[in-house]
Amino acid sequence: MRKLARLWILIVAVAGLVVPAFAADKPVRGYESLGIVPGKVGGRLTMVLGDSPQSFLYYGVIDSNLQALSQHLYDGLVEYNYRTYELEPALAERWTISRDGRVYTFFLRQDVKWQDGQPFTADDVVFTYDQIVQNPEARAGDAGAFTIGGQRAKFEKVDTYTIRLTLPKAAPAMLQYMRLYIMPKHKLLSFTVEGGAKPADINTAWPTTVNPREVIGTGPFRLQSYVPGQKVTLARNPNYWKKDANGTRLPYLNQLELLIIRDPEQQVAQFLAGNVGQLNISGAQFPDLRARQQGGAPFKVTSARALFGSPPHLAFNFDARNPELARLFSDLRWRQAMQMAVNRQRIIDDVYNGLAELPGHGVAPISSWYFDTKKLLGTFDLQAAARALDEMGLRMGPDGVRRLPNGQPLEFTLTYGTDSSVWPPIATILQNDLKQIGVRANLQGILSRTLLSTGLSGNYEALLLAFGDQPDPELRKPIWQPGGALYYWHRATQPATPGGEANFSAMQPWERQIFDLWETGGTTVSRPQRKAVYDRWQMLFAQNLPVIMIAKPTAVGAIHNRYGNYLYSLGVIPGYNPLPLIFQR
Repeated sequence: MRKLARLWILIVAVAGLVVPAFAADKPVRGYESLGIVPGKVGGRLTMVLGDSPQSFLYYGVIDSNLQALSQHLYDGLVEYNYRTYELEPALAERWTISRDGRVYTFFLRQDVKWQDGQPFTADDVVFTYDQIVQNPEARAGDAGAFTIGGQRAKFEKVDTYTIRLTLPKAAPAMLQYMRLYIMPKHKLLSFTVEGGAKPADINTAWPTTVNPREVIGTGPFRLQSYVPGQKVTLARNPNYWKKDANGTRLPYLNQLELLIIRDPEQQVAQFLAGNVGQLNISGAQFPDLRARQQGGAPFKVTSARALFGSPPHLAFNFDARNPELARLFSDLRWRQAMQMAVNRQRIIDDVYNGLAELPGHGVAPISSWYFDTKKLLGTFDLQAAARALDEMGLRMGPDGVRRLPNGQPLEFTLTYGTDSSVWPPIATILQNDLKQIGVRANLQGILSRTLLSTGLSGNYEALLLAFGDQPDPELRKPIWQPGGALYYWHRATQPATPGGEANFSAMQPWERQIFDLWETGGTTVSRPQRKAVYDRWQMLFAQNLPVIMIAKPTAVGAIHNRYGNYLYSLGVIPGYNPLPLIFQR
């Protein structure tokens, strides 16, 4: 279904594609098998954001709410096909790749306009990658993806509508990074080094107090207004560069309204009241909504195995401020014992109502890159977990709590997101099961949008968090490669300065092996050889447990019957946004 195995073939095929000059509009067709039909212009769709965006600049902050919003405002050079998840032209109408895989030449769509009417050109593309994406101080940039063998990729303007990317070495997954959103140079130049600013100043651009007219993209919608803590309103871009099969310009909807609602129960209540038209839901919310649908409610609920989607994990801080806990958490025997105490099947059944499966290790089980590590997940066995802790010398105290080597109770704080339908019950299940083997987990609830920043700060002991899976493992390198910007459970491995060399002296032997595998995989052209490299990484992940994977949720969504052309979308994947196809009946 995903056909990711044909990625390299697709690249070669598109490289030879001939497109007429001055072709700006992209026809969107071929999705009849997904139930997509020609729609009509007009109407409004109301959706939900789980919290307020922290900025309107995609690269200025790591924020899932901003990511969900950004896909409607901006575009990349390439994007995913809705049916196959293969890459196809977006702002770049075609491209070529040199025989050695090092030089990419992108030919841009002509006559595409920014939402303020200014022309979109090669200057914007070079500016975005050179001044923002590759800026190591940009909080949501990706400088590491464009640094190969210690050398930086080079972006050049060939002419007004052509850019050239030259790599130090071949990087077969590089085309995936061309999905990153292009930013307007004429609006953001003054926040960059080229415009005379400091590298970190890019993070100050487009705060949520900015005039909405300043925030522009090439996407299907533009920012119309923002009421802090209440809602974000987007208006249709009448000059968007996509059309449907009948030649009608997309998007169909005139307005997109995103209500800021933290409480999952309130989100569902607003959906049932008809005030929200589409809602991504969890397995915990599925049975009630499905029963209501079957009882004649005017909406439908869908579910499917997910390539994208965020499998939750349990992380222990290898660098915890308590040195006793830091030593314990860094010990593989501890993490193995904790894995035996994770009741995955109960979590799948009770929290997700069966709408989840056993997880992969950094790769979705449905992906062609997946290496089957299910056997290494082990089984839920509290007695075996207790024996493992006994063998570590963590003796039980008279109060039923084990003791650390220094005689203090074995207890830690487990941080989770309170404004979620899944984090609280998972945390409670873990707490109760750990109590049975003499481990005290003190629960600390915080807002879900602050979980990642808490992890990156190092100010936690144990944390429940989730990272989304992607079509190519290379896209998760900042997370799973030791020393990566998001490798938050062992921050000591990260560079001393942004963009610097990883701290190899802090790595455990298995972490250094994983680091080297990521370096090899990123420059290996042969797909079978890349697959073998990432298979080895998944095996080392499963054996050494940098984090403990819990489950892989099913993609579940609901939409009112007054809308057509619904395709499930997580809303946080650059290059995958089916919302322009939705229309109000």
